[in-house]
Parts: sequence; C-alpha cells; structure tokens
Amino acid sequence: MNLFLRLLRVVLAALLWRKGLAPLDVSVVRFRVWINDLDTNLHMNNGRYFTVADLGRVDLMIRSGMLRLILRRKWMPVLGGATIRFRRELKPLQPYRLKTRVLCWEGKWIFLEHVFETMSGDIAAAIVVKAVFLEKGRSIDTTELMHAMGLDIPSPPMPPDIEAWQHTERAISNRAKEG
Repeated sequence: MNLFLRLLRVVLAALLWRKGLAPLDVSVVRFRVWINDLDTNLHMNNGRYFTVADLGRVDLMIRSGMLRLILRRKWMPVLGGATIRFRRELKPLQPYRLKTRVLCWEGKWIFLEHVFETMSGDIAAAIVVKAVFLEKGRSIDTTELMHAMGLDIPSPPMPPDIEAWQHTERAISNRAKEG
C-alpha cells in the first residue's frame, strides 16, 4: 500500500503543483525510508531502490510532457537493463532525495541516471538504466521519439562508463547464449 501512496503522491504533485521540466533537466523528488522499505539489516532493501527509481522516472515523464505523448501514441516504456552502485545505507525514517535525469540516447535506447542522496548531500546509491519505448512490440528509435516531442536536439555525448556498461552487457548476453 505504501508504494501505491508514493506513486499517487508523485503523480498528483507532478500534475498539479510542480513546475514542468525540459527533457534534460533533473527531477528531484523527496522521500523517507519507511518501515516496509527495510530489510533484515534494518536499512533500505536493495530491491526498493529500483522501485523508488521508477517513481523518479514517472515524475520526469509527467513534468517533461512525455506522458501525454506516451498515452496518445499508446507507447509503452520498458527497461532493458539496470546497474546499481551502493555507497551508504539509508536508515529507518531517514529522509532522502532522488535525482533523476536523462544522460544520453542512442538508437532505441535512452540512458537515465538515478542518484539517491541524503539530505546532507551524501550519495547513498546510484542507478543507471536503459529504457526503450515500444509500440505494438516495435522499438521506437530515439530520433522518432525526440521528433514526436518536438525536439530536434542531439544526444549529449555518451559517457565512457555507459559505453563500458554496454560492452559488458553484450558480453554477458553472449555468455548466456553459449551456456
């Protein structure tokens, strides 16, 4: 139930009183670690980070105007990969910020970053995801996506760590196919 309430809060805030964002702006949403977010070590469960990151993408999509486009075109956003780096624990009832931004795009993939930050500015965790938009099972190329949003801007340069991550993902896929 707590996750549904968080989603409702994020959606209502994005629709009703938070200002719009440009596609490359940073979305910042504040949360608190609740009891049902905890694992047996009494800090935020590692899986909960991914769930909360979903809420950051929801906020960014709504406030950037992308949600209207997705609904109108009946596109479905889907993750194709994710990686996380844990730095510090988030403790019970601790408030934190989630910063979400688009890093770059290439072909069908959009790469986003989610940074979980304590209120003192320390990084608790960072997640990078790659997402694709599907229309009737077909991947939407990012050029088409940007054009549909009325944007004819080039992607920011792909950071070297994202290039390395993509190389690693291909190697993992190839090994899985062989095994």
